[in-house]
Amino acid sequence: MFRVVVGHSDDPDSQTAIAEILKECTHSLAGIIPQAGLLFAAIDFDHVLILQRIRDTFPGIELIGGTTNGEISSVLEFQQDSLTLMLFAADEVEIRAGIGRGASKNPTLAAQVAIAQAKAKSIYQPQICLTFPDSLTSNGVLILEGLKQSLGEHIPIIGGMAADDYTFDKTYQFFQDEVLSDSVPVLLFSGRLLFSHGVASGWTPISQRGRVTKVDGNVVYEIDGQRALDFYQHYLGVEQFAANYAIHALAVFEDRDRFYMRAPNAYDRQSGSVTFFSDIPEQAVVQITDASRDDILLASEESLKNALADYSGVEPTAALLISCAARRRILGTLAREEYQLVKTRLPETLPCCGFYAYGEIAPLVSGGQTQFHNKTFVTLLLGTT
Repeated sequence: MFRVVVGHSDDPDSQTAIAEILKECTHSLAGIIPQAGLLFAAIDFDHVLILQRIRDTFPGIELIGGTTNGEISSVLEFQQDSLTLMLFAADEVEIRAGIGRGASKNPTLAAQVAIAQAKAKSIYQPQICLTFPDSLTSNGVLILEGLKQSLGEHIPIIGGMAADDYTFDKTYQFFQDEVLSDSVPVLLFSGRLLFSHGVASGWTPISQRGRVTKVDGNVVYEIDGQRALDFYQHYLGVEQFAANYAIHALAVFEDRDRFYMRAPNAYDRQSGSVTFFSDIPEQAVVQITDASRDDILLASEESLKNALADYSGVEPTAALLISCAARRRILGTLAREEYQLVKTRLPETLPCCGFYAYGEIAPLVSGGQTQFHNKTFVTLLLGTT
């Protein structure tokens, strides 16, 4: 048995919202006790109260989650300033949570501690890891490296970085009944589990390929031996770059054909450097990209199509959807159409849940290395054998 239920409320009052969600979930569970859950919440809720109500209703539940830049579910579809909860009830799938604290001091260690804690509660080897770390206090790429070191390169990691509705002040992560910052919550799944995922962005390369020849973390100084700013302006022009540089992310190639995205967020005329939201490896092969709103929207459907193509079961039990806050900002009022496109290809009754993140985590393809992404839509399908 593997049952997944979802509750979602857009009531601004924390007490009313969680009461509504728990009533909805309890009804759908029909007496079955959930083993684990995911909670995604807007930044302004009383998160301590909400977590306590969940733990009072389901003592011992393995619960993680975080704050968002928008929420998604099969109940209310795309919402802002809402609260959504996904619960997993299973007798042939084991789900265990862990937490790593102090990610700003040592992101790799925090990730390793989280995995060790979750593994210590399990009798099986993990098959997949979900995670929703702090995005503002630490380095997502280093957190991911710590997770990969602890799990091994062959275990896929799916997730997104906690957000705070574009205030960039403070995000919160949830673990059991704790509301934390600067932390790395994880949820490990093992047992008779089926899963698949898909990744798509909608951005298309428009420049020649170049190689990053000087970089310090997320600050790129040189591409092909020339200033990164000059590389950009050569293809876009000085005025176009100044006006729209944020839309022109870099495609960073994993191999000859597949790439993940890095979004620029600043540049410096004096040094000629371009700063990105996430680290870029030295010697990485890159291309400047562009995308229209239509391209961005269609990528959500492509992400799902890729996940469905790789799913080995008859029909999935649930879907987890993670989109980038930058996608939502570019799409504006069209953001709700991302879920609408996904919805048309899923069974009408399939429970879905997700959120808009400050960075997405997933392998580019099944069996590939897990990567850290910007401007990307990730679909995870879950089921059982």
